[in-house]
Amino acid sequence: MARDLKKLIQEMTLEEKCALLGGNDFWHTKAVERLGIPQFMMSDGPHGLRKQDMEGDHLGVNDSIVAVCWPTACATASSFDTEMIGRMGEYIGNECQAENLSIVLGPAVNIKRSPLCGRNFEYFSEDPYLAGEMAASFINGVQSKHVGTSIKHFALNNQEYYRMSNNSAASERTMREIYLPAFETAVKKAQPKTVMCSYNRINGTYASDNEWLLTKVLRDDWGFEGFVMTDWGAVDDRVQGVRAGLELEMPGDTSENDAKIVEAVKNGSLSEELVDRSVERILTVLYDYLDNKQDGAVFDRDADHEKAAEMEAECAVLLENNGILPLDGTKRIVYIGGFAEKPRYQGGGSSHINSSKVVSALDAAKAMGRDVTYVKGFPADKDELDEAEFTKAVEAAKEADIAVIFAGLPDVFESEGYDRPNMDMPACQNKLIQAVAEVNPNTVVVLHNGSPVETPWADDVAAILEMYLGGQGVGTAADALLYGLKNPSGHLAESFPFRVQDNPSYLNFNTDPEQCVYAEGVYVGYRYYEKKEMPVRWAFGHGLSYTEFVIDNIRVSADTMDDDGTIDVTVDVTNVGRTAGKEVVQLYVSDKNGTPDRPVKELKGFAKVELAPGEKKSVTLTIDARSLSYFEEKLGGWFAPSGKYGILVGDASDHITACTEISFTTKKQVPMRMDTSITVGELLMNPVTAPVIKKMMNEMAGAGPVDFSEPDPMMEAMMRFMPLKSLISFGMLDHGKMEALLAVLKAEYEKA
Repeated sequence: MARDLKKLIQEMTLEEKCALLGGNDFWHTKAVERLGIPQFMMSDGPHGLRKQDMEGDHLGVNDSIVAVCWPTACATASSFDTEMIGRMGEYIGNECQAENLSIVLGPAVNIKRSPLCGRNFEYFSEDPYLAGEMAASFINGVQSKHVGTSIKHFALNNQEYYRMSNNSAASERTMREIYLPAFETAVKKAQPKTVMCSYNRINGTYASDNEWLLTKVLRDDWGFEGFVMTDWGAVDDRVQGVRAGLELEMPGDTSENDAKIVEAVKNGSLSEELVDRSVERILTVLYDYLDNKQDGAVFDRDADHEKAAEMEAECAVLLENNGILPLDGTKRIVYIGGFAEKPRYQGGGSSHINSSKVVSALDAAKAMGRDVTYVKGFPADKDELDEAEFTKAVEAAKEADIAVIFAGLPDVFESEGYDRPNMDMPACQNKLIQAVAEVNPNTVVVLHNGSPVETPWADDVAAILEMYLGGQGVGTAADALLYGLKNPSGHLAESFPFRVQDNPSYLNFNTDPEQCVYAEGVYVGYRYYEKKEMPVRWAFGHGLSYTEFVIDNIRVSADTMDDDGTIDVTVDVTNVGRTAGKEVVQLYVSDKNGTPDRPVKELKGFAKVELAPGEKKSVTLTIDARSLSYFEEKLGGWFAPSGKYGILVGDASDHITACTEISFTTKKQVPMRMDTSITVGELLMNPVTAPVIKKMMNEMAGAGPVDFSEPDPMMEAMMRFMPLKSLISFGMLDHGKMEALLAVLKAEYEKA
């Protein structure tokens, strides 16, 4: 149905227009009944619907409708499967249609800067490329059902500590390369209907007031077409928010702020055109939903439960395995740990789902007729050592052929609203795992957690299976993986450091209530560990299988590329084992030009491929100039210097098995200051100015107090950092020759 929204807006009073810019209650917008404009409802839901009534709380305290809890983002990102998460989005979109919900508040794409962030379970990855690709696919899935999404939290919301007021202080390069690209990819590839701005300040300005963020970056640079809403209660200066590009304030009642907007228009401090623009953006999203409402849509919770369990089996990561997995069902097997009976499968806070059913690993084992015994050992909800249970578990492990311990983080350990104080698992769990491993070498640990944990017992157990927070079907998935009905194919979307102290943000995380300084810059996660040459427990991208794969025979469609070109990178993937499985091919790019302050390598492509035993397939991934680039602040944009770049392909950031090089040529130039303060080294690094300086040095050979006719490493090193003006001071050039040199340098630079 074609609608003339501009005409509709003209028929509205100023007060009616301003009222539409604020919520009516906790989950609804306001209606304009006089003109037939209805209210619409939104719901939390990155991994399932948390539809509440008007008295909702937004923090997961009160119950919501019975819904399906899908695997959380920490799990789905580990699937490295964009098609799978796209299907998950479609299923959630169908659920929204059945429940008359127009917008899902998700996905959440904030970068996992520290493993201690209490909300990491709701975020995808430490890597912006992976986070962006997964988010775009999820959004496209949901919105294919004409249900909107609200990508969040825009931006630099990477901690819960004073998250509503803290100032995130970061360079533009850090933001553009690490904390903004997931949003950028989602906007360019999926156009989410809404963007939710975060609570925090960004370099001194609240996100809700930040015109650079909400207009310059989001709309002008990326082309965002939807509307921006606040996180619940994140509004600061409501009138400035409208100027900055903030359309909707949530939740209601917003009548006082609505009145401020009316007054600002009347006194001339705010243009009514900005109000009209905001209203049109909101109504465009509203009517896209209303005009495509699917009457009679059914929320089939049982069918979606089965799909959720199937997806979790694609997400789990096999971290270690000495061959004990898959389990031999004829052996005497004991399940130990409260999580076997009561799994932790979702996080706490605004995303908490009132699940339609929950299947534990013990439930699944019974349903499959498996001969397992169970000993609690420790509780699932707290860190409490029961000596009797502890002893009983150790004795049971002694008698069993295989001991499977279901462990992880209790609900209270990680949630929205607060951060973790450390990376520790409960002490009672660590103690029991160690004790069981000492009496039974065939000990398997199954983890249920939303973010990395320290594992002091990792070298002493036979296998470790990371289930993350896998949704309500986690037990079914765990059973299928443990017994080989499914082959693990997940790969870590984040690094697992040995200690929390190893994390690059450690000295600047939750240290100041007023400000968080992103001092590590672009060195987040594997970018830091590889640059520092610091070992980690498990690297980004790591994931084992019950079969073996070989990735080799790399070839490129061209070995040279320019600013406008692309190159296809193709590798062969062969299943050399005896079991069907899926491999995750990961493509990284490495700058080989000595460009200062660049990571060793960065993820720029991935694909998941399924292979039968003995089967070989070719996988092709495409890179472009952006794949090679960093954000150059002097240029105000993306830049890759001309030169060589390594193309590295493997199945983990620390397991590269195929590599080659390409050459890149750019017409872009980083602006240089052409005065006497510029150093000889800077001029030598620029391919345009280097010949001029080299010619000067050749002409000076033997002619002055410094002799350049013979190689002198010490003198060359000193000259590298010497400003041109110092050449006069040391008698190498006079003022006339300096002016002539600068003229030649400027002419060559401008010509290029």
